[in-house]
Amino acid sequence: MADKKTVTVTQVASPIGRPEDQRATLIGLGLNKIRRTSTLEDTPAVRGMISKVKHLVRVEE
Repeated sequence: MADKKTVTVTQVASPIGRPEDQRATLIGLGLNKIRRTSTLEDTPAVRGMISKVKHLVRVEE
C-alpha cells in the first residue's frame, strides 16, 4: 500500500471559555495543551474535527 497521507495539527489557543464539545474535540485530536502537536491520518473524520476547532489549531499538510 502507498504512504498514508498525514496531517500535523498544533494547538495554538486555549479551550477555556469554549463549549465543552470543542474541548472534547481537541482531546480527540490528541491535543490538550498549547503548542502540543499531533500527527494524524488525513481522513474525512479528522478533517471534520479540525474544522470544528479551526480557530484553536494550526494545520500543516
